[in-house]
Amino acid sequence: MTEPIDLTLDVNGRSYQVRVEPRRTLADTLRDDCGLTGTHLGCEHGVCGACTVLADGLPVRSCLMFAVQCEGMELRTVEGLAEDGRLHPMQQAFWENHGLQCGFCTPGFLMLAVGYLEQHPDPDEEELRAVLSSNLCRCTGYQNILKAVRQAAADMRR
Repeated sequence: MTEPIDLTLDVNGRSYQVRVEPRRTLADTLRDDCGLTGTHLGCEHGVCGACTVLADGLPVRSCLMFAVQCEGMELRTVEGLAEDGRLHPMQQAFWENHGLQCGFCTPGFLMLAVGYLEQHPDPDEEELRAVLSSNLCRCTGYQNILKAVRQAAADMRR
């Protein structure tokens, strides 16, 4: 067995000192070692997108990354979206547009959409559909998710 490694992870602007085996995923480390349980584990194969977080501003599947790969990166989870008790425009738009039902996939959709819109603030409909199709939802039918992301895109541009 490989010896655990001491890491410092920068998550949502806070430093976390963790000791992990080199094979430990970022998703497991965020949940179990940092106490950030908003990152959900669905398929654990990178297919569903429930574990999506931002690494240096880009959406990544945290079930496919090792925690040791992330030292020195700026990580952002769903817990880092709201500020000063105010929902992020994406969270607000999901709430106003009923963009969730059971909520299991929601953190991954929020992080995917925020990361994409921060890089591409004015996507067209085809782009949004293509980006959002990379995450899976078993409850909503996607229409309200798409509506929420369109609203948030407009709100974030303001």
